[in-house]
Amino acid sequence: MSKEANPDHPVHEILTQRWSPYGFDPDRSVAPEDLKALFEAARWAASSFNEQPWRYIAGTVDDPEQFQRVLACLAEKNQTWARNAPVLALGLFKRHLTHNDQPNRAAVHDLGAASASLTMEATARGLYVHQMIGIEPEKARETFAVPDEYEVRTALAIGYRASTDNLPDNLRERDRKPRSRLRLNELLFGGQFGEGWWSPG
Repeated sequence: MSKEANPDHPVHEILTQRWSPYGFDPDRSVAPEDLKALFEAARWAASSFNEQPWRYIAGTVDDPEQFQRVLACLAEKNQTWARNAPVLALGLFKRHLTHNDQPNRAAVHDLGAASASLTMEATARGLYVHQMIGIEPEKARETFAVPDEYEVRTALAIGYRASTDNLPDNLRERDRKPRSRLRLNELLFGGQFGEGWWSPG
């Protein structure tokens, strides 16, 4: 079943191929060179003042103890499907700017940009990434001794797509549902807020 996006305007195929499945293949690990490339892509993401405030804590099925520690920091509902992904990671950001110790208002945005770069690299390599906000931040802080200066905000499941047959009914339905988005004129305005820049289409 194809899950490619059907954009109204031509975009790079990497963007149409990217999506976030719940069904991951538990029997197919991610090669170390591929995993390094994903985080290298995140490393080179843009950031305000070149702060690079993002950090990741990762675990793979090749290190079962570490993998279980990361898995335990996910919300229970996410653990049910994410346990099948061969790689799990927590996304963190540094709260303050290094050069003046002021709050970094772009930090969470920059973490998102880094994870987006990681996701595009994954897609180019035939891998899938499912980002999630459903985590237990304080449990992660305690488990991994995260300093107060950093906030644990997101998690990522990384791996290869698998059949939806073994998913719970509600997740199977989500994985099989066609992708959709708001129209461009609902997102991009010219003039006042809500006024589309272009005519519909």
